[in-house]
Parts: sequence; structure tokens; C-alpha cells
Amino acid sequence: MEKTRKNLDSRIDYGIILPVFMLSVIGLLALYVALSHDVNTKDVVTGVLKQGMWYAVGGVAIIILMQFSSKWLWKLTPVFYAIGLGIMGALLKFYDVTLAARTGSRNWFRFGSFTFQPSELMKVAYILMMAYVVTRHNVYHRKRTMSSDWLLFGKMLLVTAPVVGLVLAQKDFGTMLVFLAIFAGVFLMSGISWKIELPLITLFVLLAAGTIYLVTTDSGRELLYRAGFQSYQFDRIDSWLDPFHDTTGKSYQPAQALMAIGSGKIFGKGFNISNVYVPVRESDMIFSVIGENFGFIGSALVILLYFYLIYRMVLVCFATNNEFYAYIATGIIMMILFHVFENIGANIGLLPLTGIPLPFISQGGSALLSNLIGVGLLLSMRFQQGKEA
Repeated sequence: MEKTRKNLDSRIDYGIILPVFMLSVIGLLALYVALSHDVNTKDVVTGVLKQGMWYAVGGVAIIILMQFSSKWLWKLTPVFYAIGLGIMGALLKFYDVTLAARTGSRNWFRFGSFTFQPSELMKVAYILMMAYVVTRHNVYHRKRTMSSDWLLFGKMLLVTAPVVGLVLAQKDFGTMLVFLAIFAGVFLMSGISWKIELPLITLFVLLAAGTIYLVTTDSGRELLYRAGFQSYQFDRIDSWLDPFHDTTGKSYQPAQALMAIGSGKIFGKGFNISNVYVPVRESDMIFSVIGENFGFIGSALVILLYFYLIYRMVLVCFATNNEFYAYIATGIIMMILFHVFENIGANIGLLPLTGIPLPFISQGGSALLSNLIGVGLLLSMRFQQGKEA
């Protein structure tokens, strides 16, 4: 029995579990503070318990996923992807009208008081499908040629196009960026020739530069308006370029977040002390709570925990001898890394707000469950390989 327990422990990656657990505890503490000082929250304890329930659901999902062998995951991947597309398509008609009017995005279902964002779980299904397509292609094209690499790139685009199209139809620009980040990570790891990658990367850089030009000039914005961009998206750009240009209106939230983080100084004001009001800080702006309460030291600790988590995930990616697993790990790493980079960057004024939550910390069951499922997939890699060994 002792030998069996030691073997079981050796198959569980505690180096991933520990930072996720610590970030989750920090998330519950930060959420308690945010809800305690939110004028619209009547029952703080219920809000925290509801988030705790999602941690429990995610924990159960992790345990279940660790039992999935790569063969079962391979067989079920197309099914997950097809179901995800179907649910995303249904959202175009049955979205929550109230949240759409408030946020400008049609990306939520509502069932009574329960809301759900399908695109969060679609991120995982998309990662699995991308890994499936690349691995399957590489099996049938062991001898790499330029034509086979272009074919692989085309297959990756075919998987990505319907997902991005549905997300854009929901007017969720931030989530679209996450899918593109996942695509970029898997694309770079897919083994496609640099003769293809280099021109495509150059084209992407030029498109990015062109986009910046369009959003920062009047003539460019006029073109984007005609293309379907909304005024609230430009408001976010303006608030990013100058967070204090309209502190009583459109840039109120980012300006308040910067002041809250700055007021925390080195060591913070202390737990549950908040003198700067930040709207909706329990979700997108949760990092401002950490900055105000725990200061630079606490904020740096959170960032270090994310770096350590990503480091441990990278080790899993390079340690696996299963190509399918390696691409799944790459997609999950890119998903979490982009979330962290964008959310914290937006909170400290380096990037525009896009509504992307902070992994394992921000309030929201859909995003939390998606991230914990990603963790479960990574843990299953070592668990299953140890079982096979």
C-alpha cells in the first residue's frame, strides 16, 4: 500500500497544484474585499461562497480529467469542438439581452439568476481541436515539405475561422484576441517551416501597426466604424491612451484603478481597507484590489506565482513524449499567459481594457471553470504517462 501511494504521488504534479491553490486563496480574499466595498452588493458572503462553489466544481473536473487517457481525449475532441460550435451558434439568438445592453457583447446565456459564457469553455475545445489537427497532419506527413506545411496552415485556419467568426458576431473582441493568441502559440510549435512563419509573422506585425494607426486617427476610425466597430471599443482605446482624459465619464474605471494601485504603495493599506472606489473591480479590475490592499509586494507575489505556474506548465510540455499532449499544453499555456498579460497590463495602464478576467482570481464561474479544466488537462498528462510507465 505504501508503494502504491508513493507511485500515485509521483504521478501528481504538485508544482502546478500549489500555485493554483495559492492564487485561488488570494482570489477569494480579493473578491471578499471587492464585494465588501461595492455599493451594489447586498450579500458579500453569498458572493464569495458562490465563487467557492465554482472552485469546487473545477476541482471535481480536474479529478475527472486526470482519469482520461490520451486515447479517450483524442476520440472525444471532435465531439467537444462540434458541441462548442453549436452552443456558440445558439448564443447568437438566445443571448442575455440585459447583459448585452450593459456590456455591448452578446456572449452570455441566462437561466434565471444563473449566467454562463460558452466562449470560455470553447477555448478549451478549440485548444484540443488545434492539437488534434496538427498531430493528425504530422502523422500523415512525416516528411515535411513546403506544400504540406501550407496545407497544415490551411487546416489550422479552417478550425479557427468559425470560432473567431462566432466570437466576432457576439461582439466580443477581447475573447477573439485570446483565440488568436492560442492559434499563434500552436502555430509556432507546429513545426511549420520558418520560410512560411517569417512572412506570416511580418504580415501580422504590419497588420498590428496598421490597426494602431486606424484606431488613433480620425480617418482610420471612420473606416472602422463602417466595418462594424462600436463606439465603446474606441472609448476603451481613448481611456488607455489617456486614462485621465475623462475621469468623471468614459475613463473613470481605468483612472480609479490606477489610483487604487498607486495608493497601495509598497506594502499596501492592509486587508479589506479600500479608499478608492473602482467599478466592477470583482471581475476585470480585481488586480486593483490586490494592489491597494497588499501593495507592490503583494502584487509582485501574485505575478511571481503566475510565472512559476507557467514555468511548471512549460516543463510538462517539454517532458511529455506524446505529441498530442504537447500541443494541448502549448494552447493552455498561451491561454493563461495571455489572460494574465492582458488583465494586469490593462489594470496598470499598459494595455487597453478588453474585459478579460485574471485567471483563478477574478469573479466568474465560466472563466474559472475553463482555466481549471486547462489545469486538469495538464495534470492528466503526467498522471496518465506515469500510469502507463
